[in-house]
Amino acid sequence: QVQLVESGGGLAQAGGFLRLSCAASGRVDLIDNMAWFRQAPGTERNFVGAIAWRGDSTYYSDSVKGRITISRDNAKNTVYLQMNSLKSEDTAIYYCAATCKALSCDYWGQGTQVTVSS
Repeated sequence: QVQLVESGGGLAQAGGFLRLSCAASGRVDLIDNMAWFRQAPGTERNFVGAIAWRGDSTYYSDSVKGRITISRDNAKNTVYLQMNSLKSEDTAIYYCAATCKALSCDYWGQGTQVTVSS
């Protein structure tokens, strides 16, 4: 199985930036892609973006496109979510997921809280 651990969440100022990390361990050979989702209080979990585990393909939600970048370091089995120009509506729990088809993923992290203050 694949274990995913997110880190880097916390409190940030509106207009600022934050970088989240997701470290994968275990059967990393089972990873096809990795994705980020977020869930704000009282809302459903929403797709943020994804990156292929091999190759350079990335995909971003229209709601965050232009403000985020997803990258990976295969040597560290880690994926990053760089968020810029933070807005209060970016406040959510951010989840890392692996091996996703559409919005269904085989592996999930425990989530990391991001709070943006205005």
